[in-house]
This record gives sequence, C-alpha cells and structure tokens, in this order.
Amino acid sequence: MSTTGQGTPPTSTAADREIVISRVINAPRELVFEAFTEVRHLSQWWGPEGFTTTTRSFEFCVGGEWDFVMHGPDGTDYQEWITWTGIVPSERIAMLHGESRDDPNAFESVLTFEPDGAATRIEMRTVFPTAELRAEAVEKFHAIEGGQQTLGNLAAYVAEIARSGEEG
Repeated sequence: MSTTGQGTPPTSTAADREIVISRVINAPRELVFEAFTEVRHLSQWWGPEGFTTTTRSFEFCVGGEWDFVMHGPDGTDYQEWITWTGIVPSERIAMLHGESRDDPNAFESVLTFEPDGAATRIEMRTVFPTAELRAEAVEKFHAIEGGQQTLGNLAAYVAEIARSGEEG
C-alpha cells in the first residue's frame, strides 16, 4: 500500500525488488518511534500474528545490532539479525535485516514516522537484493501480510500504552 498520493509516479529502479507497507497508528510519533527503539517494547509486538520474539542482544545505535529469534506459531524458530544503518530520532530508521551478519540475502528497510494529526503515519520500505528474493519473500514467507500484521501488532501495543498511560 503506497502512501504517496503526490501524483508522482514511482521512478525507483528498485521497484521490482521493493515492498512498501504503511499504516496510520493512533499514537504520537515519539511513542511509536520509542516502540521501535527500546527492546522492552520490541519484544512485546515484533513479528506477524502468533509469533513471539526472544532477544539475544540489542544495541540501538548506528552500527549496533539486534540478534533475536522469532518463534512461529507452529513451533519453528527463525534466527534474525538487524543492524541499524541510519537513525534520525522520531523521524527515520534505516536498517539491514537478515538471518545473520554475513547473510548474503539480507535486505534493507527504511522506516519513516510522520505526524498525521494526533496519530503517526509509518511507512516501511524494504528493498531486497534481487527481484527473485522479493518474490520468494512474498510468496513463500507472505512478507506483505506479515508486514501488515506486524504494524497491526505495533498499533495495538502502542494503543495499550497510550491508554494505560492516560489511566496511570
């Protein structure tokens, strides 16, 4: 789902390798950004529906890493690794995501956080090394649905924080 609407057609040469997912989340941008940058939050919502996450190490900074395992609802464990390549607090996170540091199939993602009234519009733009890897991610691993579910989990999580913060 695109968030553009500016009338500008996509000109990226990466269009056949790219997935773009966006969502408006009913929470302030700073809270949504914090949910991406603190492991105590990430471990609560990261991943598609039914998945849980176990963190092995986490250091949020450019060049830092998040080494973790995603546990699928069928009992399958997925080794995951992320390193952050760019951070603009409350606005943008760029990262490289794969199974490990030396994964030749690692893909790049850029997350942008923009105010949308009192809510936050988040866009997750992912570029795979090849069109074939993108197709595999979409067809075999249901990357689009998984990304939408992940942002849905984030929306529910931050809504709960916002609600309990209002009560507390």
